[in-house]
Amino acid sequence: MDRKPNILFIMTDQLRGDSLGYKGHKDVKTPYIDTLASKGIDFSHAYSACPNCIAARAALLTGLSPEHNKRVGYQDNVPWDYERTLPGELAKAGYYTTCIGKMHVYPVRRYLGFHNVILHDGYMHASRYEDVPYRENQFYADDYFHWLKQNMGADADSTYTGLDCNSWVARSWCYEEKYHPTNWVTDNVLDFLRRRDPDMPFFLMASYLKPHPPLDPPEYYLSRYIDKELTQPAIGDWETKEFIEKDGRIFDSKTGPTDPDLVHEMRAAYYALITHLDHQIGRVIQALIEHKLYDNTLIVFSSDHGEELGDHYMFRKSRPYEGSCHIPMLFSNLEAIGIEGKQGTAIEAVTELRDIMPTLLDVAGARDDEHYDGKSLLDVIASPDNEPREYLHGEHSYGQFSNHWIVTKHDKYIWYSETGEEQYFNLSEDPHELRNLIKAEDKRERISHLRSSLIKELFSRSEGFTDGKRLISGREYGPLTK
Repeated sequence: MDRKPNILFIMTDQLRGDSLGYKGHKDVKTPYIDTLASKGIDFSHAYSACPNCIAARAALLTGLSPEHNKRVGYQDNVPWDYERTLPGELAKAGYYTTCIGKMHVYPVRRYLGFHNVILHDGYMHASRYEDVPYRENQFYADDYFHWLKQNMGADADSTYTGLDCNSWVARSWCYEEKYHPTNWVTDNVLDFLRRRDPDMPFFLMASYLKPHPPLDPPEYYLSRYIDKELTQPAIGDWETKEFIEKDGRIFDSKTGPTDPDLVHEMRAAYYALITHLDHQIGRVIQALIEHKLYDNTLIVFSSDHGEELGDHYMFRKSRPYEGSCHIPMLFSNLEAIGIEGKQGTAIEAVTELRDIMPTLLDVAGARDDEHYDGKSLLDVIASPDNEPREYLHGEHSYGQFSNHWIVTKHDKYIWYSETGEEQYFNLSEDPHELRNLIKAEDKRERISHLRSSLIKELFSRSEGFTDGKRLISGREYGPLTK
């Protein structure tokens, strides 16, 4: 190749790994993302090891595990101070680096090695409280909100819908579609392509907020789903109604709604946001073609985490179930990096967001196997048997729901560190985690093996989760490791 390939990284927020057409989902339609899958490789067992917005992005941008990037739960306003970052290292390798959309770092305008950031973090309470310093306030620091007010007036805001940033309540977008944040990211991506330096390879991170709540798709997209009969949430035989009966009428609860009509509206709006996002990705693909950039651009598609969407009476993320932690991960247009004959294939190796940074550094000719917990997936693409790990350790500090888990291509072991509760799921036979087999006699040896793997992972940790022989519940687990 005469020059290094361009890299377009399409990042989404709160997109489930199964809610895509090419995954065989019965309801949601995603023709453009399906096209990327048909022209690339799907890592079908990709996960977010600490499934929340901040921790997932820390893994993505540092190539480190939660233990090493110190983001093992959700906590706002913790400074991001890392020696090496994905955009910073790509910049050193000769790339012009830009992020358009969500960063979710602190301070909010920290660039983390990007040459430029056109920012929209979405509607976040932490950036709106009246005691937030002026420079950190969304209405000053967030480029989308600044633009929206310039175009629609001083009172314009995405909150006009009445929806909260973590709520399951759904309704259509309140303005013309062109003012939707999904369109805004795409518009700015296309503008970047117009004014790029033609002599420099670029790393462009198109970081979309959606389908993260507010669940506010444009009316055209909501109308495609609201009157359809949709697949019902998966409810495990191990789950109880304790929390949904207590919290299911609270608009921003972690359980989702009790009312079946509201469950339907929630799911319809979520799928509508995905199809809207998909069509905007279609605009980006077409722009790459028209700028004659497509043939020399590697396209990567993923998400920071998933969304429970009513599964097991849950909403949002942070828990260790597939809806929350299983994410999409596509590498498309591999011909741009000299890889032929892999179109439309899937690789089952267990992968994680931390693997993206080492992979893209490898693409850029700046491979570094020393400083990262992630692994270059180019090795796996070259030989699918060259798997980056036997299993993945995931975790999340979450009060009484604080959890650790071990997941493989075939099964998952879960330990709740506050309560000591354990679960085991055979994912090959039960992908929706409907049957907890923790007491199954024929699984005892397998469960013991996975439990031992977790003990090994936690042995060096300061929290005291294990003495090296057993797991110890009830230990203090703060937002960040000590």
